[in-house]
Amino acid sequence: MARFDVIGLGVSTVDIVALVDHFPAKEGVQRAVDMTVQGGGPVATAIVTLARLGARVAMIDALGDDWRGMLILEEFQREGVCTDYVEVSKGHTSSTACVLVRKDSGARSIVYSPGTAPELPPADVPPSVIESARFLHVNGRHWDVCLQASQWARDANVQVSFDGGAHRYRPEMKQLVPLTDICIVARDFAEKYTQQTDVRRAAEILLRDGPRLVAITDGTRGSWIHPRKGRPFHQPAVLLPSVMDTTGCGDSYHGAFLFGLLKGLELEETASLASAVAALNSQHLGGRIGIPTSEQVKPFLSKIRRYGGQRDVSVSL
Repeated sequence: MARFDVIGLGVSTVDIVALVDHFPAKEGVQRAVDMTVQGGGPVATAIVTLARLGARVAMIDALGDDWRGMLILEEFQREGVCTDYVEVSKGHTSSTACVLVRKDSGARSIVYSPGTAPELPPADVPPSVIESARFLHVNGRHWDVCLQASQWARDANVQVSFDGGAHRYRPEMKQLVPLTDICIVARDFAEKYTQQTDVRRAAEILLRDGPRLVAITDGTRGSWIHPRKGRPFHQPAVLLPSVMDTTGCGDSYHGAFLFGLLKGLELEETASLASAVAALNSQHLGGRIGIPTSEQVKPFLSKIRRYGGQRDVSVSL
């Protein structure tokens, strides 16, 4: 049996998230309504989601030995994420994101500072690490290692899951998508990758490049699921009466989607689970505080089914 269900390869951050009445329009000082400091990063948050839901997970990354790196490591360990493959470089810093969230609309403004920890060299991630998992989850960071690890995974029949985030498309991603099995991308990424604005056509092009399943996400418009074998379908978003912060919602969608696949759920059930987890996460400030456990998400899913749809569902956790 594989040691891990999923190994993530990506860049972890510390997110400093402030809830504000308005974005600064000029020089000055304003008081935050609320503020939180927690771990972040697309792959890292997906891995934490998987851990909360009950999966066996590990993270591959490079951090600095500053307070941010220690916070990231401590949070991983508290969540049950194996950090044996996280390198810590002495005298270097870790990545930080400062996120302002408007209280009235949930709109975000983000300032990002990359860390100085050196990129992971491929030699530091042996094939045996990748072969110890059922899935490898990547988003293109640590590029050289990402390509090598994805090829190793493919050779070892380890499934590769790819997160193509909004505003993260780069032409070299066309080398990575053919190595993936599960390709979940934002609509912005899909349109730039395929040069198509029609979701169905974009999904067909992505499928043609190699994945066995493509999902295109589009916020409150839901997601479009296109398996290579089977019927494509649209998964509505779970629309709650209010949303505090969408930071990390897409990342938790990825993690929950993988969890559904690990558990052998039907695709419709998997997409519904992912949408529910993302919706619950939106009820709290920051990308991780609101990620539910399996026991928390089960009654929420039952409530959605009872009401026969995705709208007007109240939540209390």
